[in-house]
Amino acid sequence: MLKSAVPILASLNEDETVKFYTEKLGFTFHSSWEGYLILGRDEIFIHLWPCADASIPKNTGCYINVNEVDKLYAEFEPLGVIHPDGALKEMPWHMKQFSILDNNGNIIHFGEEMDDE
Repeated sequence: MLKSAVPILASLNEDETVKFYTEKLGFTFHSSWEGYLILGRDEIFIHLWPCADASIPKNTGCYINVNEVDKLYAEFEPLGVIHPDGALKEMPWHMKQFSILDNNGNIIHFGEEMDDE
């Protein structure tokens, strides 16, 4: 029955957020309704709502399941967006993952299920 989920994160500045997601993360900007943003990459969409409280995105995030996590990490790592404690690593829950911080302070984890070898 359930098909997909769309994270809704906080955005402190519409223009800077669109620029970050399109130029740094390779997302496509789809639309803005009074600052409510919709961006997508591949089959993933992220919505961001306008927020004036900088503490909210610092306590907000999402997890995105991916294929080829090593390749995605290699793309993002030189851009300076990796979370200080978010380097690519194998986790005990059988995911290989890394984490980034967006321009607002939202944390986004990218993970790929590891084979049970």
